[in-house]
Parts: sequence; C-alpha cells; structure tokens
Amino acid sequence: MYVIKKDLCVSCGLCADECPTGAISPIGPYKIDREKCSDCGQCADCCPVEAIVEEKINENRA
Repeated sequence: MYVIKKDLCVSCGLCADECPTGAISPIGPYKIDREKCSDCGQCADCCPVEAIVEEKINENRA
C-alpha cells in the first residue's frame, strides 16, 4: 500500500493526474483511497519530491 507523506507533499497534483484508478483525490489534501488503489506505484514514480512511499503491512501483528 502506498501512502503520501503530507510533510513532504508539495501539492503539485501529478500523482492524481497519473493514477490510473482515480485513487488519489485531485483536491487537497491529497490522500490515497485504499479501496481504489491497485498498488501499481505510478504515483510514487511520478512524484518529484518522493513524498509517496510504499508502506509494508505487517500481517503477523495480532
């Protein structure tokens, strides 16, 4: 799952434009809709400030 680091995001909108599933709202503050996200990584690839990172989910947590 990808997440947007709000402290790094410059609100350029590239991620919302590039997202093939429309999982990122084009109106700030930007956030990724987990229901729509396909984990393709296009948002992270296009982010000029590397504010979008993949967050590993620990399935072993109780």
